[in-house]
Amino acid sequence: MAKPRNRTTLYRLIEAGQLAHRAFLAPMLKQGLVAGDDVLLLLLAEHKSATVVQLAEETGIPLDALSRHMQRLSDRGLVEGRSLALRLTDRGEQVEQWLAAHWAALETLVTHGRKKKQREALNAELARLADLLG
Repeated sequence: MAKPRNRTTLYRLIEAGQLAHRAFLAPMLKQGLVAGDDVLLLLLAEHKSATVVQLAEETGIPLDALSRHMQRLSDRGLVEGRSLALRLTDRGEQVEQWLAAHWAALETLVTHGRKKKQREALNAELARLADLLG
C-alpha cells in the first residue's frame, strides 16, 4: 500500500519550502518590501556597487523587469545611482541589515537542535536536491 501523498518526502519538502518562504516574506511585506527585494538588497550590500546587467546575470531576472524593480527601490529611497553604478542608500543599508538579521533568525529556527555536522549534512542534501531538480 502506497503512503498518502501528504506523508511523502516530496510533499514534506514542498510544504517546508512554502512555509519557510512565507515566514521570510511576511515581515518583509509589513516593511513595504516585496519578494525579490531581499535578493537585490543583499547583493548590493555584498558588492557595494553593481550594474543592472550584473544584477540581472546573478539573479536571472530579465533586464526590463529588473529595471522596474530597481526604480521601485530607488523611489522608496533604498537604492541610488544610475544603471551603471547602483548602490544602497543609508536607509537601504539599514533595511539590508534588518533582512540579514531576519534571515539569520530563521536559519537558527530551522536548524535548532541540530549539531554542526547535522546542519551541514542537511544543507548538503538540500543543495543536492536543488541541483537534481534544477
